[in-house]
Amino acid sequence: MKRYVICLFLFIGVSAVCLTAGYFVARRHQDTSFSSAEELEIETIGTAEVTESAPENLAAANRSQVRHETVKEEYYLVSEDGFLLVFGKDKETICLYTHIPLLEFPEREQERLREGIWFPSMMEVIHYLESYTS
Repeated sequence: MKRYVICLFLFIGVSAVCLTAGYFVARRHQDTSFSSAEELEIETIGTAEVTESAPENLAAANRSQVRHETVKEEYYLVSEDGFLLVFGKDKETICLYTHIPLLEFPEREQERLREGIWFPSMMEVIHYLESYTS
């Protein structure tokens, strides 16, 4: 019985040492990967690429190095085949399939949606859709 207890404590001790070492190695790797990244490229759906000089989680530490760029978003809500689709500003890139039938909207809005409605942001599109579908 004494031999089993010794083996159990040995196993628990070795496991604890391995887990601790793994934690510190992973944390060190994570810290070095963020500090070595000078620029972070973010690609958003339907818009151009934006380059920032620091990742978001290090923005406070690198406040002097961060460039703030606003991306001009434009979205086009239009009816195609009886359902609403959201296109990017190029009118070719589909950003969102809504699966919302055109018939759920009033007649006046159906005409506007057949022609297409421009929105400055995706949040505006979502608010518009929520106001008519809820």
